[in-house]
Amino acid sequence: MSTTKTDTAGTPAGGAASTGGSAAGRGPGGPGGFGGMGAPPQKPMSFGPSANRLLKRLRPERRGVFLVLALGVVSVALNVTGPRLLGHGTDLIFSGVVGRNLEDGQTQQEAIDGLRAQGEGTVADMLTGMDVTPGAGIDFDALKWVLLGVLALYLGASLFAWLQAYLLNEIVQRTMYRLRADVEAKLNRLPLRHFDASPRGDVLSRVTNDIDNISQTMTQTMSQMLTSVLSIVGVLVMMVVISPLLAIIALVTVPLSIVVTTVIAKRSQKQFIAQWGHTGGLNAQVEEAYTGHALVKVFGRQDEVEQAFNEKNEELFGAGFKAQFISGIIRPVMMFIGSLNYVAIAVVGGLRVASGSMSLGEVQAFIQYSQQFTQPLSQLAAMANLLQSGVASAERVFELLDEPEQESDVEEPEAITQSRGRVAFENVSFSYDPEEPLIEDLSLVAEPGTTVAIVGPTGAGKTTLVNLVMRFYELQAGRITLDGVDITALTRADLRSRIGMVLQDSWLFGGTIRENIAYGDPDASEERIRAAATTAYVDRFVHSLPDGYDTVIDEEGDNVSAGEKQLITIARAFLADREILILDEATSSVDTRTELLVQQAMAALRTNRTSFVIAHRLSTIRDADIILVMQDGRIVESGTHTELLAAQGHYFDLYNSQFTAPAVEEAQA
Repeated sequence: MSTTKTDTAGTPAGGAASTGGSAAGRGPGGPGGFGGMGAPPQKPMSFGPSANRLLKRLRPERRGVFLVLALGVVSVALNVTGPRLLGHGTDLIFSGVVGRNLEDGQTQQEAIDGLRAQGEGTVADMLTGMDVTPGAGIDFDALKWVLLGVLALYLGASLFAWLQAYLLNEIVQRTMYRLRADVEAKLNRLPLRHFDASPRGDVLSRVTNDIDNISQTMTQTMSQMLTSVLSIVGVLVMMVVISPLLAIIALVTVPLSIVVTTVIAKRSQKQFIAQWGHTGGLNAQVEEAYTGHALVKVFGRQDEVEQAFNEKNEELFGAGFKAQFISGIIRPVMMFIGSLNYVAIAVVGGLRVASGSMSLGEVQAFIQYSQQFTQPLSQLAAMANLLQSGVASAERVFELLDEPEQESDVEEPEAITQSRGRVAFENVSFSYDPEEPLIEDLSLVAEPGTTVAIVGPTGAGKTTLVNLVMRFYELQAGRITLDGVDITALTRADLRSRIGMVLQDSWLFGGTIRENIAYGDPDASEERIRAAATTAYVDRFVHSLPDGYDTVIDEEGDNVSAGEKQLITIARAFLADREILILDEATSSVDTRTELLVQQAMAALRTNRTSFVIAHRLSTIRDADIILVMQDGRIVESGTHTELLAAQGHYFDLYNSQFTAPAVEEAQA
């Protein structure tokens, strides 16, 4: 049965775990063309569970969190005591001014009675709520100590607030450090199927943009939220102490504020989730178009790419604008509610001063407290957009952390006592899609030291076969053994430590040529590195570079040619010196003369090693011990080059097709 899978399907993006390079991350379910997008989560978690899960990640820092809480309590306590003390200072000033205008030598009560006798009942009522000494002026000595006390309170509050912010920032950064480490570890545990089906840009967006957004959100909001909540509690206590009636008036706005914030937050949360989903999709589109920039130019698809970018950019703009606009409504609404509250307190407070129920200093303090009470409520409301944005990013990261992982290694792995490199497929069946069988009931044996060449048309399952040896995918049926031991009974690390791999798509990281070669064996000596480079003909071109082996390869490897990059990956495999060698079109990027030299070197490398060689240019595998011809996931022919040509079967047709004009397949009815 035919299949649409390509040979590169399933090639690991992390192929560097072996000794070869890595593929470009294509996969059977991956995005195609220039339209691979990352969609927003289909079923996002609600705000509460996501925020709670994010806060649970602070558990390792609970001692520090308790210390932050204690510092916040002290800071807020000092801060909320200030207005009360300032109110007392106001009373000293006002009492001094009033007392100076009263007749000296009489008591306060006598002064009140005299005012009532003169028909000044309102002024007399006001004096009953004051501590006045008739004839005396302002007590500047007492006022001095009040002002010094207020200064000490605010300095202490600022110091504790600074310590709180410093410690909280350290806690948040350590938490983000662990989150990044967890995500990195998760990526290493995910099966290749996940990366096959996920646009690379979206995965990168979750690992970088979303985690950065969470970090910024927690850094900017946690300290402010903690201070705001503590301030609300502290201020509320002080307001109740000063005037329960005015406290009730101030509290009327709280339920209204909560209702307004909740209603608006629910509407904006969906938009924030969509915003970060579209951010990932836009990153995927940009990354894909940039990676294939040369092909876009060659095929003249700039307009299509620009149109796709504009569409994704427009979607991101729409979601971002709606999210910010809706959440931005909260602050002005809260300011309006706070203003109404301020007016009500000022009117009622003024009446109570006039009636002598409260002093002017108490009303002044209460107005300050009312502002301090509504301010943290407004801050909490204003932080709603940041919180929703951060929680939306957290949902995307948690979604990645919750992805099904690859099967765990066995708890008690077996060990290969005598390593020879014998690989056996026993009735192996595998498919990427259960509806499209690929490899069915395949059996073959690669004896130690033999070179097994695998040929066949595109989509025959050649690369899939060697990926199964590496255990990049799990079998549906049958088993693969290495020296008689089922590879599932070995740890993946043990299995892959015995295999060297060079892929068609060379992978180099940002570093020197020496470091890229040494990736095959980090402990290798300089002599071994140069020997591997000489054998793979890297040494031949390295000396023409300005810095030789210390030449730094940029991220895209643009300062060396495609063929030179391939030679470096081959040198890496030489250096690794593994028992099993997998070459997947390893010489496809080198010129004909270099290919002949590399073939000679590989012939020496394959000595006493089991080698799997995938090739489309059949002239490169003439000397293979056995050639397997695959078609539709099955081995249809096997033998040496001479035997297969003599049989005049599939291999004969493939071989001769390389020297004839391209054939045009007839359309099937």
